[in-house]
Amino acid sequence: MRPESSSRPTLVSGPWRTLRRRGWVFLAGALLILAVGLLVRRGGDGAAEGHSAASNTEPPQPSSRTPRAGGGATSAHAVEEAEAQAPRYDATTCWRDLERFNEGVSLETFRDWAAPLLASRDPLVRMYLKERLTELIGKDAGRAGQVLEWTREAGPKEFKVFAMALKDSEAVHLPEVARRLVEMGLDAELDSERRAGLLSTLDTQKQLSPEVLTRLADFAKDPASGEGGWAAARTIARVMKNDHERSANAAPYLDKLLTIGTQSLDEHVRYMALSTPMETAPVLDAQATDGYSKVLTTEGSPDGRAAAAHNLALSSDSAQVLDTFSRAFEPEQDVCVRWALFRFSARAAGRDALPVMAKMALVDPRFQPTYQDFERIYASGVVDFERVWLALADQDPYGCLHRD
Repeated sequence: MRPESSSRPTLVSGPWRTLRRRGWVFLAGALLILAVGLLVRRGGDGAAEGHSAASNTEPPQPSSRTPRAGGGATSAHAVEEAEAQAPRYDATTCWRDLERFNEGVSLETFRDWAAPLLASRDPLVRMYLKERLTELIGKDAGRAGQVLEWTREAGPKEFKVFAMALKDSEAVHLPEVARRLVEMGLDAELDSERRAGLLSTLDTQKQLSPEVLTRLADFAKDPASGEGGWAAARTIARVMKNDHERSANAAPYLDKLLTIGTQSLDEHVRYMALSTPMETAPVLDAQATDGYSKVLTTEGSPDGRAAAAHNLALSSDSAQVLDTFSRAFEPEQDVCVRWALFRFSARAAGRDALPVMAKMALVDPRFQPTYQDFERIYASGVVDFERVWLALADQDPYGCLHRD
């Protein structure tokens, strides 16, 4: 990631009904491939089932049949024959089946009707199921609660569809639904991966209350939280971004992320907490500036120290940041952290950082050519950091971009 960039693109999918006309052909093709594949595996039974499916007027039902054993002994010739004998579906047949599902499915029948489709590995099929379930949930807290209960014992594919549908639904913003998500996400009886998925459904919240922030931070610091703790830290950071865009409020979230980043015993959780503020890029107040300054001398992970330098570049007190970077540079042994301190000095103070950068280049002569490059660019009249960065002769002189 380029140091001047503080956000990543997010995939956004619109409601299914707005995509259906454009997506019918692709989804029909995906379901056609799935149907033919299943018919091939079933051998001669496929022709009879295909004829039945084409004339059936009911929405697709889950199949109780299983593929025949002994597939390893099937010759390539036999597979070719079975494929040749399989019935051919045209787009009209697939379109009609999918449309009946779309119009006829309800929340009560969704799980049974979706089961055969979940056997598909096609992401378009899963996207359709997620979008349709999101529509079925709507703004209804009761429906959201029903889907949330499904997640307790759902298999991996089901769980992903259910969690994503909840996350994108309007009901997830209702207080009673959000509370239940927190309670289940922190439920010690659930496995860590499931708890992580549930906590991630809170990412779209507009804000988190002080109580929820405290509970998530305490959970993330718990050595036993595992993947769930990592997800809790990420959720705090993502909601911070939502709240900051809406109200420019980041301080309470930064405080909890700093607490996690300095107190968690899990290096991955600490790095998540220290690095994610880069996505929001808030201006740091005095308390946050002091907190991230301490990270530069206490954090054991070089990646965590580099992330702290990135965040400090947006402090409201650029003079303090330059002093902090100058004192941290010489004892720092990792060249990539030194590179972060060097370039983010320019981001923090612009051309006023050149004296500090010159001193750094004297301490570590490897930075002499890069310093001269910065000096040349500022002398040309360019002052905006992004343009300065793009004008550098080499943006990765020390092979550190994979760590940013």
